[in-house]
Amino acid sequence: MWKSARSGAALLCAALLASACGGGGQAGAGAQSQDKVTLSYGVWDATQQEVMNELAAEFTKTHPDIAVNVQLTPWADYWTKMKAAVSGGAAPDVFWMNGPNFQLYASNGVIAPIEEQVDTSVYPKPLVDLYTYEGKLYGLPKDMDTVGVWYNKTLFDAAKVKYPADDWTWDDFKQAAAKLTDPAKGVYAIGAQLTSFQEYQYPTIYQAGGHVISPDGKKSGYDDPKTIAGLKFWTDLIAAKQSPDLKTMTDTGPLQLFEAGKLAMYWGGSWNVAEFSKNEYTKDKVDVAPLPKGEQQATIIHGVANVVSAKTEHPEQAWEFVKFLGSQQAADLLGKKGPIPAYNGTQGDWVSAHPEWKLQSFLDAVSYAVPYPVSKNTAAWQEAELTHLTKAWTGEVPIDQAARELAAAMNDLLAKE
Repeated sequence: MWKSARSGAALLCAALLASACGGGGQAGAGAQSQDKVTLSYGVWDATQQEVMNELAAEFTKTHPDIAVNVQLTPWADYWTKMKAAVSGGAAPDVFWMNGPNFQLYASNGVIAPIEEQVDTSVYPKPLVDLYTYEGKLYGLPKDMDTVGVWYNKTLFDAAKVKYPADDWTWDDFKQAAAKLTDPAKGVYAIGAQLTSFQEYQYPTIYQAGGHVISPDGKKSGYDDPKTIAGLKFWTDLIAAKQSPDLKTMTDTGPLQLFEAGKLAMYWGGSWNVAEFSKNEYTKDKVDVAPLPKGEQQATIIHGVANVVSAKTEHPEQAWEFVKFLGSQQAADLLGKKGPIPAYNGTQGDWVSAHPEWKLQSFLDAVSYAVPYPVSKNTAAWQEAELTHLTKAWTGEVPIDQAARELAAAMNDLLAKE
């Protein structure tokens, strides 16, 4: 599952520097063994634990001298535990990596670059680029996700609003939002969430023609007027009372409101399939459509990569396992039971697993998707995003002022990377 790519626990660069850089950054020198070995494999999603165990078993069938122990750490604790493991020299041999934390780990020698020649054309280029640092690839994409609009057909029907079309626009969205809001019933068009930038703020920023960070990762884009227009998309919805206010959404998150029939729309990811298919309310009342088009069409693409610890005592076996996880064989199994596999051409089973929903829209979005914005220490300026934009979401300051103050703070942080 990918949830949001935002890392709630800020990994401190200093801690990683102190713990990871002193060992030279090469994996397990002289530690290879011809005996049977057991690799540890760190993951964070309980809904994928079963399929990860199946993948581990499939790998061992063809590599009988290598067993794999899948170690689950829930998302809320994953990065905190990983930081402690890295500091103590006990990181898993292979583990899941996300975009916001990747450059921090790669630049501090915590994960090993892939030295072997790999055919990366089998994965979406934005994901390959996401896990490349200073010209070196560090991880093989495991899965991918994009963002769309989940909508409640029952509420749309009650308001006599047409379901979102594949080519709908911001204007279409705003017109629908006005009709879908029903204060008497406590129903809002959408929840203008502030803690899930991957699904909300980042897409509209790029749809407006703005940007979060410059291509070289050196400068904030939050003072760009187009970026501010992308943010204003959401604050306007709160001002028009077509979204709950921030306090309401803090007390009860938009996901819970959507699953209770109090939100007509929920901007969410392909990862929400597992949640909505099991929820008694949503499983037969919702569908999904592409995000509306602003000045341009855009969504955010992200995906988890499998990486090898630079300190593993079994680098050759760890790399063999990562290669297997990045193979078509592994992707075929993942597509039947997990998220969208990253391996091109293997996503059909994921789509067909839920024919009741238009899941193809998530795959079609790859063609216009923007990679999740990152830098060397993404977590630092993501904290600044929340600090400054919260003032605009509560109405304390205008959105343009909050955005410009955020840009200044973010530029200071980027200058220290």
